[in-house]
Amino acid sequence: MTAIPRYQDLNAAAARPDFYRFHNGEKAPLQFSQDEYGARVAGLRKIMIDQGVDAAVFSSMHNISYYSGFTYCAFGRPYALVVTDTACVTISAGIDAGQPWRRCYGDNITYTDWQRDNYWRAIESVAGSGRVIGYESDHLSLMQKAKLDAFLNPSNTVDLYAPTMVQRMHKSAAEIDMIRAGAAVADVGGFAIRDAVKEGVREIDVAMAGRDAMELEIARRFPDAEYRDSWVWFQSGLNTDGAHNPVTGRVLERGDILSLNTFPMISGYYTALERTMFVKEVDAESLRYWEANVGAHEYGMSLLKPGASCAEITHKINDFFAERDMLQYRTFGYGHSFGVLSHYYGREAGLELREDIDTVLEPGMVISMEPMLTIADGKPGAGGYREHDILVITEDGNENITKYPYGPEFNVVG
Repeated sequence: MTAIPRYQDLNAAAARPDFYRFHNGEKAPLQFSQDEYGARVAGLRKIMIDQGVDAAVFSSMHNISYYSGFTYCAFGRPYALVVTDTACVTISAGIDAGQPWRRCYGDNITYTDWQRDNYWRAIESVAGSGRVIGYESDHLSLMQKAKLDAFLNPSNTVDLYAPTMVQRMHKSAAEIDMIRAGAAVADVGGFAIRDAVKEGVREIDVAMAGRDAMELEIARRFPDAEYRDSWVWFQSGLNTDGAHNPVTGRVLERGDILSLNTFPMISGYYTALERTMFVKEVDAESLRYWEANVGAHEYGMSLLKPGASCAEITHKINDFFAERDMLQYRTFGYGHSFGVLSHYYGREAGLELREDIDTVLEPGMVISMEPMLTIADGKPGAGGYREHDILVITEDGNENITKYPYGPEFNVVG
């Protein structure tokens, strides 16, 4: 590994390094302990030994955050984490100055932008040349893969996408505590949204109430955390037909179907709460679909046990809807993993409740149950119906860590 000074005076006339260490200030408290991150990196090194990898070069936000605690803001710039048998080093852009050092487990190197590809020169200083390099096929672009080959001249490359995903799917006790706290914050946002729903208010007004309540709660629970990226999708009427539809300025009307979706982000960890609601009243046909979706939700939660496969659970919920002639209204899978993931990075795709996923549930996994039915505009009961709880798989079943109530008794509001 190339020797680089801990601090280099960038104001010196002759200083135009390709990369340098800028260890500005002291290390900040990370969301997890040094032992927690050490255990994760040790798990990665075991994967590397099993796969014959000399150096892992990660570029994804989810793996960099998971193994180092540093959650980057790309803005068009590449970032990396390089792990060898002795080193664990984040690679960051100069625009971030000393923040990546303060907020990461292990070491940090800053690359400069005066010369193209200093990013890869910094990586090579840790990973070396002519070695077996592990990478992530789910994130590394074709262009960057070509540069990896050119700068690192690997003797071989090994895709670590799947084994690192499997590691992330199995949560530590500390992670489960974090996810449990996130679910509680999502509930706080849900109750704030419920209080804000009124005829005549806009979707954006309701969404802001939920977001503000969550950010205040995160700051109360985690005074040393970084605060960013929490959000709310609150939809009404036709806008409820898609699970990820953006917030608009539509004004709520009596009898509207509503979709409550709160998403707190705490140090890269994502949680969610989703509920069907109605403004003041719900008609008979809408109630029929809503109650059927609640029934599927409850049935699905009862199936989340060790030893059950994702595909098996999916087929059973499909049968539940088919018996009610509603399966044709299902729009996506019934749940997914939780941890270091978000709508703009990461996804533990091996733990999703879909027909084509054969993963068997194990204690320590965390998964949602979130059935959704979408009835087309112009038909009786039109709209999107969705409930969403987060469950921790235990030795003999599951623990539901979502506490905001679902169903018509609590969610006809305003």
